[in-house]
Amino acid sequence: MAKPGYGKRSAPDQQRPKPDDFQNLPPREAYLASLIDQLPENAAMDAKTLAKAQPLYGQQAVRSALNELGRAGHLRRVRRRIPPAEGETGTRWVFHTFWSRTARDDEWWAGTLEGDVTPEAAEPAAPEVSEDVVRPSEAYDVLARLGLRDPRLALSAADCTALEELAGEWLARGMSPDQLSQVLTAGLPEQVHSPRAFVRRRLTDKLPPDRPVAAPSPRPRSMMECTDCRVPGRPEALPGGLCRGCSGRDRGAEPMPTQTQIHQVRARVEEMRAALRG
Repeated sequence: MAKPGYGKRSAPDQQRPKPDDFQNLPPREAYLASLIDQLPENAAMDAKTLAKAQPLYGQQAVRSALNELGRAGHLRRVRRRIPPAEGETGTRWVFHTFWSRTARDDEWWAGTLEGDVTPEAAEPAAPEVSEDVVRPSEAYDVLARLGLRDPRLALSAADCTALEELAGEWLARGMSPDQLSQVLTAGLPEQVHSPRAFVRRRLTDKLPPDRPVAAPSPRPRSMMECTDCRVPGRPEALPGGLCRGCSGRDRGAEPMPTQTQIHQVRARVEEMRAALRG
């Protein structure tokens, strides 16, 4: 919140919030407009504070976006002179940023603020602060960009941090960042009063089941068999893929001829020699 006498003031006679309130604005301006529209009265609206309140844009980008929102008719910065309090001297000024969800032209702004507006005070540029850049997680990035897909779900940096773990669980269960964004932004109601609570509810209620763990493939129930005769056996019993019988290791030496067989062979040899001499 801004200091007393400063900050956001809602302009009168605004239309009720609608999903397409900022659809004609560029994505950056639409995102920040949706965020500003949800801020309470008297909330700080300087570039430095708004840069810290959301995860996408730094001070310079926010400052440029505020200028564009002013040109589009959504805001005016005003300083007002107020009488000094009792015991005080000199002139006191308070600074407000009037915000209108409904875009207004210059004539409307002049008529609405007539009598209370003096030329805008130049806001001093806030010094840039050099900080280490920490790359956000994929889940945080998905949440931070929801407001670009639909301004109704513009989340602050604190919102993204609070919901980061839930969103990360979706990604861990196989959901791609784009699929997660589609689930969170699909079928939104006409008005989302609390983007953080709405996104948390969807992340919780629609959480997909754990990815099934692939069952280990059963070891094949197989047994080696002899390459030749196909007799089955354990590997150690079939060296070279052959059983003992087919490898010849169980065959003994050739049997010795009998004496009768020897005499028959000798007699046959003598007959052949006699025939050759005759």
